[in-house]
Amino acid sequence: MAPQAHYNTMRAAFETFRRSEPEPEGELEHVNAYTLVVAVALSAQATDAGVNRATRGLFAVADTPQKMLDLGEEGLIEHIKTIGLFRNKAKNVMKLSRILVEEFGGEVPSSRAALQSLPGVGRKTANVVLNMWWRVPAQAVDTHIFRVGNRSGLCPGRDVDAVERAIEDNVPAEYQQHAHHWLILHGRYICKARKPDCGRCIIYDHCAFEEKTA
Repeated sequence: MAPQAHYNTMRAAFETFRRSEPEPEGELEHVNAYTLVVAVALSAQATDAGVNRATRGLFAVADTPQKMLDLGEEGLIEHIKTIGLFRNKAKNVMKLSRILVEEFGGEVPSSRAALQSLPGVGRKTANVVLNMWWRVPAQAVDTHIFRVGNRSGLCPGRDVDAVERAIEDNVPAEYQQHAHHWLILHGRYICKARKPDCGRCIIYDHCAFEEKTA
């Protein structure tokens, strides 16, 4: 597709997303920046719904790094043992909580580099926190975004880093803040991995997927 044609398709697709859901929100429940970091760290290889069920009780008693340290690793495990890889995740949450207390005054930093220095926090997690809490137009590419970006032809890339760059380079600036949420939600509920629901797709006319199931 020629650059101008691709730009026009991108603008039309994301304007459609914006008209449908002007202010999309992430589905992980949190009450502050710290609980957002913990929730995203716990969500790796787990569903948001499963994480939310576990963290409602957890965040009621431990919504700061110091309270998490006071709760202790075993206390944390009691809350999150229904989540996959809970023991390793518990260790990381305790480690990152200690680092936040000892090196950041108990506050969550607002830079990607500082966030990624925390145990269990990779680039995707850092981008989620930057986007959702600090309102930075960072693109947290997960399996849903990777699939939608490539399947639709809107933001293709061989790996998640390439798709992240494709979004940053090609999505018009006015849609950058919400781009990753629109794509995540679209991939989670419409453009599903095994059976995309093309008949309900609001960007059907802007999608290059050759096997559309209208």
